[in-house]
Amino acid sequence: MLLQEKASGDLIEILEVKDLIDPSKDTISGQAQGGQNEQPPESFGKNDLKFPSGEELPRCWLDANYRQNMPPQ
Repeated sequence: MLLQEKASGDLIEILEVKDLIDPSKDTISGQAQGGQNEQPPESFGKNDLKFPSGEELPRCWLDANYRQNMPPQ
């Protein structure tokens, strides 16, 4: 899966999708997709990433207590 780093706009290949959707993990392992050579894995903060379309990551991937932290309806 590819995500985009908010600050640089670089595409990041996510190495473990299960870590991405786990709200208890704040960082994930990925590889920047810049240049022709494969980059070594790095740690990325999930809050620093978004979908290439510009959409933010779902709140349930970032906040383990997202249901408790929802505004009243």
